[in-house]
Amino acid sequence: MSEVAQTLEGWYALHDFRRIDWTAWKEAAPEARRRAEDELHSLIGEWSALEENRAGSTAVYAIVGQKADLVFVHLRETLEELQQLETAFNKTELARFTIPAYSYVSVVELSNYMTQPGSDPMANPEVVARLKPIMPKAKHICFYPMNKRREGNDNWYMLSMDDRRTMMRSHGMIGRQYAGKVKQIITGSVGFDDWEWGVTLFADDALQFKKLVYEMRFDEVSARYGDFGDFYVGNLLTTDGIRTMLSV
Repeated sequence: MSEVAQTLEGWYALHDFRRIDWTAWKEAAPEARRRAEDELHSLIGEWSALEENRAGSTAVYAIVGQKADLVFVHLRETLEELQQLETAFNKTELARFTIPAYSYVSVVELSNYMTQPGSDPMANPEVVARLKPIMPKAKHICFYPMNKRREGNDNWYMLSMDDRRTMMRSHGMIGRQYAGKVKQIITGSVGFDDWEWGVTLFADDALQFKKLVYEMRFDEVSARYGDFGDFYVGNLLTTDGIRTMLSV
């Protein structure tokens, strides 16, 4: 049996994708639309206050394309908190006009591939900050789930720890070239969802997503051992952006 990679876990994550029933929204009474928007802003205010206390983090983006209209990305200390905030939104007026499009449940994860053997990663403040990150409110978001391949000779889990560590270090060096351009949060979902990991990228220049992911394609970790799900890309929703989006 190959040596199992040890992981460190931080905040739990929920990516909640929603479509808006635009026909129902436009036909709704102005009072109902106004109440729905007010309730959403109230929730966002609660989420922002919690973030200021570093007890979690939330990001809201408008998705480009037909897969969804909105995504709420929540990071919280417990699964119970994620369930509670999901339920709180489902009880709002706006939820009546939304259709669940996709969701992803995971937990912020760091592996020991990049750590020095014998060191205590939790003694490193940078590691702790990566496990419980405050999501940057960058202009754009890109999310995709992924697996490590388990097919014939291309079985990631049958490789030795040394081989996996060497390849992941090379893989990580590509990501470091985009430091300051792209912020990345990796969440693990083995046992939680249909994929093994979720990758959430933030950038002020959306083209950096394309450049980073394309360059990663040529690295052995992705080219030989990576399987990828659907990609979701979107734009940051500010208070004014929400008001504009929901205006009739």
